[in-house]
Amino acid sequence: MRAIICVFVFIAVVSLGLSRDITRAFTKPSNQSAAVARSSAPRTALPQPKQDTSSYRTVKIEAGRGGHYFIDARVDGRNIDFVVDTGASKMVLRESSAAKLGIFPRPSEYTGRSSTANGVAKYAPVKLNRVEINGITVYDVEASVMSDSALDVNLLGMTFLSRVKFSQSNGRLVLEQ
Repeated sequence: MRAIICVFVFIAVVSLGLSRDITRAFTKPSNQSAAVARSSAPRTALPQPKQDTSSYRTVKIEAGRGGHYFIDARVDGRNIDFVVDTGASKMVLRESSAAKLGIFPRPSEYTGRSSTANGVAKYAPVKLNRVEINGITVYDVEASVMSDSALDVNLLGMTFLSRVKFSQSNGRLVLEQ
């Protein structure tokens, strides 16, 4: 009888501890922890439309110039500007942005070919450890590096987007994780 009581007490203590962890996992943290720090360096990229974080893992982005969605993402700890492109199969970085991340592909690493608005361009496949957008985080993201002359902006393509839920309506893009 004593052993049975000990087992029930043990189960109750473990359940109490797990319930706190489960509650913590499903409660909304403050917006401070979900915010992405912006670089204080002057920017030459396109102006950023308002990015609104309404909950821990939901990000709403208003359409910018020409109906495009511009996003300031944190890639491997650095802020990089992107335009959302559902037609891009991968995330694509310009060489200048890749250099900010410490990525310097050798000429022999440009093994892929892609059709762009400027014609066929070579790219170097890379893997990004972590891509964050206001609390939404995706790890081990396949990407490509293209020369600055082949690409005007960095593209947030399907290797990121396919790993989150996204929808677009009335000039607003919603990302959820």
